[in-house]
Amino acid sequence: MQEQLDTARQILLDNDRGGFTVPTARLYPYQWNWDSAFTALGFATFDRNRAWTEIETLFDAQWPNGMVPHIVFRSNDPDYFPGPTVWQTGSQPPSSGHSQPPVAASVVCDLLESGDETDAARARELFPKLLAYHSWFHNHRDPDHTGLVAIMHPWESGRDNCPDWDHAMSRIEVPTDLGDYKRRDLDHVDADQRPSREQYDRFLTIIKFARENNWDSEKIYREGPFLVADPGVQFALLRADRDLLRISEALENWDASSQLRTWIMRSEVGSQALWNEQTGAYCARDLRNDHLSDALTNASMLAFYADVGEQKQKQRMIDATRRILSNVQYGFPSWDPAHPDFESKRYWRGPVWAIMNYMIAKGLEEHNEILMAERIRNDTRELISKAGHYEYFDPCTGEGLGGDVFTWTAAIQLVFESARQGRKI
Repeated sequence: MQEQLDTARQILLDNDRGGFTVPTARLYPYQWNWDSAFTALGFATFDRNRAWTEIETLFDAQWPNGMVPHIVFRSNDPDYFPGPTVWQTGSQPPSSGHSQPPVAASVVCDLLESGDETDAARARELFPKLLAYHSWFHNHRDPDHTGLVAIMHPWESGRDNCPDWDHAMSRIEVPTDLGDYKRRDLDHVDADQRPSREQYDRFLTIIKFARENNWDSEKIYREGPFLVADPGVQFALLRADRDLLRISEALENWDASSQLRTWIMRSEVGSQALWNEQTGAYCARDLRNDHLSDALTNASMLAFYADVGEQKQKQRMIDATRRILSNVQYGFPSWDPAHPDFESKRYWRGPVWAIMNYMIAKGLEEHNEILMAERIRNDTRELISKAGHYEYFDPCTGEGLGGDVFTWTAAIQLVFESARQGRKI
């Protein structure tokens, strides 16, 4: 075990590019938003200063409107497509034009509550930026203040090709002038583990619309080709709002506390629009035509992490969780294995992801589902022990998939082992 932990630390150090990490060399050569947040948790187990720097560097790329982009292009690397010349956002530093699940405040909360005066000072410095980021989600991704935030691109969810988006994506017409392009991900990972060409055409069609409309968030929300409410983003934001409220109270910022309580109450109500009574889970909703997806996903499971739902709803999800865990060797799959759209090896259509397991297990434990939480943590440990620090894993065989020597997988292993030893981040 010590050798594995040494390897995990070395992965974080090897993927360090001077104040920020890349998820893995070549396949993902830039800084990614939620990757950096989870990476900070891993750094915190052995280098607290470096943990803070990871988040601070990410927020150096924050847009004037508060948005923190999902990719920060600190160079133009030919190993990655689509790069800054495709996005054309005009930001400095160059970045993509949308965000990712906002987990940074939850990480900062952990660092603050386990830290000292130095941590409090750095949290105080970051707080206005975190608040502006959350404000951007609540105002630009929910401009009508319904309590239900939307994503304008599947990549904004972090779950790029999940079947949750199939219905909305199927209605996107690929323009004849999209142009030819060469994907670079397939130079590094087998095609059967990645999104299809058809999906990529639609991914780029959405970017084209936003680019041609100068990344106008109001125009994108009202007229863009894709607008879906995602349980992953909804619940990550709600949890992060709660954690940001804890930070604001610790810092005695009472005006911010009032605003955060308003957002939290609104989101608690809005989240119920994602409940699918027939499926017995929170599911994605296509806001263009009010269509609900029909499977419990690892994003659905973040309802426990966000503390959403009535007891009978939570019980239905627990029952479904037991069924799903009994049908796979390793939990938690990104899509219900009993559903016909399940694919055990293809990116977010079935495989297990360590960072999702971290949040799922944390939420389950907070709801006294201790054995189920420990099952998911132990499965994560065993997957890494047997296969290595891969990007994701086959829930049926345990095979490591996607990128290897992956930063956030190594970070989560460090966090789990630190917790098992009784040490706080």
